[in-house]
Order: sequence, then C-alpha cells, then structure tokens
Amino acid sequence: MSVTPDVGEHVSDEETIFSISEGHLDSGLRGIPVGTCRTSYVDTIDGVHYVGYPVGDLANLEEEDVIFLLMHKRLPDSDESAEFRKELAYRGERMPTGALRVLEHLTPGSGHPMDWLSIGIMAMGAAETTGDVRVDSMNLIARMPELMARIFLLRGGNPEKLRPRNTELGLVENFVHMLGVDADEAERMNRVLRFFFILHMDHGGGNLSTFSGKAVASGWASVYASLSSAMNALSGPLHGRANQACLEFIQRIGTSDPDEIEQFVRAELAAKRPIYGFGHGVLRAEDPRAKLLIELGSEVCPDDEYYKIAKALREVVPPILKEHPKISNPYPNVDLASGSLLHAIGFRKPNYYTTFFGWARVAGICAQILDERNARGGRGVPIYRPKYIAKDQPHRRLD
Repeated sequence: MSVTPDVGEHVSDEETIFSISEGHLDSGLRGIPVGTCRTSYVDTIDGVHYVGYPVGDLANLEEEDVIFLLMHKRLPDSDESAEFRKELAYRGERMPTGALRVLEHLTPGSGHPMDWLSIGIMAMGAAETTGDVRVDSMNLIARMPELMARIFLLRGGNPEKLRPRNTELGLVENFVHMLGVDADEAERMNRVLRFFFILHMDHGGGNLSTFSGKAVASGWASVYASLSSAMNALSGPLHGRANQACLEFIQRIGTSDPDEIEQFVRAELAAKRPIYGFGHGVLRAEDPRAKLLIELGSEVCPDDEYYKIAKALREVVPPILKEHPKISNPYPNVDLASGSLLHAIGFRKPNYYTTFFGWARVAGICAQILDERNARGGRGVPIYRPKYIAKDQPHRRLD
C-alpha cells in the first residue's frame, strides 16, 4: 500500500503501510517509512511541495514568508509578515559578541567551506543556547547571513571587506550587503539567491541531512548541535555537493554545441562515470525546480557560457539516458542549473555552493525539529533507534 501522510491521508494504528523484507536490509533505509512530515513532500511527478503548495507557486515570494509557512503551516498575512521580519531582524542584530571569532583563527583556504559552516553553527550554539527550540531556531535562522558572509570573506582571506550587518535589509539582502556588493550587481545577486533559497529550503523528512539533524535532535541535543550534524551530512559528495560537482562537470564539457555535448556524454557513460545534474531519488520526471532555474537564467544571465551549456544539457541528455533501461529517471534535477546561475552572479568558486544549499536548508530542518519536538502532545518523537539485524556473528567463547 502506498501512503502519503503529508497530504492528509489518515493511517490507522493497525494498518500495515509497509512490509520489510530481507532485501530492504543494508539499503540505507531507502523508501522505508519511518515517520510523518508536516513541512513538505515530494511528488514523483510534480516535485517538491511546501505544506501543500508546489514550490513553483512560492518561488517569487520573500524568503521570510516561506520560512513562516514552514514553521506555522500557513502563509502569513501582511501584519504577520512584517512582525516575523521584525523578529528576525531583532535576533540577527543581537549576535553574541565574539560568537564567530573562532573563524578568525582558522587558516584561510583550509578545509572545505562546509567545514567552516558546521564549525560556525556550533560556535554560535556555544555562545548562546537557550534550550527553547523555537527561540534557538529563530536565532540561528536570523544569524545565518552573518555566518555565511564571514565564511566567504574570512576563508577567502579578505576579512577587511566585511561590512557591518544591517539586519533590517532582510536575510539574503543582509548577506549581500555584508559582502560589499552594491547597485545592479546586488539586485541581480539578491534575485537569484532569494530564488535559490526558497527552492532548496525543504525536501521532505528523509533526505540525509534532514534525517541526520532530526535524529540528533531526538536525543534532545540542542538545535545548534543538530543543525551542525545536518550540515556535516550535507557536505558529502553524494548529497549536498552535487551542485558543485555539476558546475565542475559543465566546466569540463566547455561547449554548448549539442553534437559535442552528446559525444562527451556518451564517452562518460561508456567510461561508467556519472552524468551530473540528472536523476533523482524520488522524482520520475523533470524536477520542476530545474525548469524554474532554467527560466530564471533566461532572465538574469541568458548569454552566460555555463548557463548556455546547462540549458543545452537539458535538451540533449535525457534522450541519451533513456537508452539505458536501468536509469529510472533520465531527467534534469535542481542541480543542473543552480551552479551555473551562482557562477553567473559572481560566485566563481564552486566549492562554496553547498554552503548556500546548507543555509537554505537550515529553515526547513529547524521547522521539522520543532514539529518533532512538539509531537505526541509535547512529549516529542522518541529518540531514533532503528534496529539492525546481527550478521556473521556466530556465537563464540574464549577457550
């Protein structure tokens, strides 16, 4: 039986919704139901929905209103929207003094930017953790723009370029301001980052980073410890680094000529190397977010070299992948164009792209942790404890 509790279908306590067979063991829990999610779900054809809304309906809203939606399960009215922004600005302005000083002692260029993101979140938690899940979540969401700006400038060896925060500008705009970007360049950067932020904000409850963050939170760890764990999960090349890998793949192709792209892709397949930007663990159609980003690119950077390659890949690759029966989804995913757009607006180092993904996902994971902590009449979801079956362990004794 197929059950989608996200869209309101009721499941009784006695109803069997999934049967475990031996073939499901050692499969990374793929497709095995373990809980419910109130913030978002992924339809196999129509893609990600936030609290019932297709993400395309929300893509041009302000990011703060979409965060409100995930936390409150409804969009705010004008007064609520203004008050929510005011609260975020207030909390962002009150970053504890020295909370991110640890980043100043890391060697510029060291590690991956995701390492800095995880360290920064833990540092903010060490500076101030209240134990109230909503308060800590709102503080973290409000202070992420400053953490992001400091990562970019401190890790890049340019601390002198950091501007003082201006939280009244809003989340994305404050980040762009602190980077020192102005005028038309700032407007274009704000446009793309707001769009990116909303499209990546949540993705159901079972993706690795969200699941990891919720699992840590189920032991009543702090929001900061939980989100730092989620960012560590996101940092892996099989999860959050896909947008980085996709732009690097586009850079290797180096041409938007369809014939040359086809030749390149067929050679990669013959060598059993991955084709980045295609396929999805749940979707069986083109990711609507990929289409939305391609359309955004036609607005903000239609002549950009890498954007044109991504756009050509969208047309050329699916027919080639369809020739392989084992490929269940030959269609573009969200990573196909996201990296090329970030590059076009001025972010030229792909290894930073996953930090944008992580920043966006903070809001969704915090909202899900808040839901799980308030579940079962306030008792919370029990501590995560999946069962593992013993294998290759015959009973033995020391002589």
